[in-house]
Amino acid sequence: MRRGSPPYTVFTIARAVGVHANTVRLYEEWGLLPPIPRTPKGYRQYSAAHLEQMRLARIAVPGPFPGGGEPVYALVREAAKGHWGRACALARVYAGNVEAEYASSQKACRELRHWANRRVLEKAGDEAAPLHRREAARRLDVTVDALRSWERNGLVRVAKDSLGYCLYRAEALHRGAIVRSLRTAGYSITAILRMFREYERGNLRGLKRALDVPAPGADVVYVTDRWLTTLREHRRRARRILRQIGVMKQGRR
Repeated sequence: MRRGSPPYTVFTIARAVGVHANTVRLYEEWGLLPPIPRTPKGYRQYSAAHLEQMRLARIAVPGPFPGGGEPVYALVREAAKGHWGRACALARVYAGNVEAEYASSQKACRELRHWANRRVLEKAGDEAAPLHRREAARRLDVTVDALRSWERNGLVRVAKDSLGYCLYRAEALHRGAIVRSLRTAGYSITAILRMFREYERGNLRGLKRALDVPAPGADVVYVTDRWLTTLREHRRRARRILRQIGVMKQGRR
């Protein structure tokens, strides 16, 4: 769009980056923009540098963030001060966090494929003595509350003894181990349940896709319901942040 020449108004900045004027004011309040001079009547006067900083903030800030948002907010604030080296270093920290999460998610998917193929071949023998919930939690290195949640959500199916206590046989322990791996990697309970449904249909090739594709007509979809897609988007975002910092650095020279 044609912006005219600076100084710009808050409405010009908002239109240029596709947000409401209140978002621009909020970012100023959060310290994500450089100080903004005002006219004698108190009107803000934005420069071309403010516009580019706002572009950076809009690329970087929308969360949630893999590995936490601290380096993201910090890099935007450092760029607002013109500290390009610090901003780039923090952008690389953010990119490293994303790569670590991505590697973890890929590792969990490999473990999932191995588990599914092995279970088909083994036909799931249950020769070992079953474990009660507390013993199973200790074996899986998770909390008892986590196991209760997985049972309640249909991720793990258990038998019960004559007194009504849950019994974890081999199949339940195997499923619990893969749930733990996927949860640690960031996948939601909803995504894991979708995956198990595909597994139970015999669709072993569709397990990874099921983790990342919400069911049609889902009322609410969270980022962890499509975690691989979210991580890929953050990988692209990290590259865009570094490019934008480079543009801003060149413009200040």
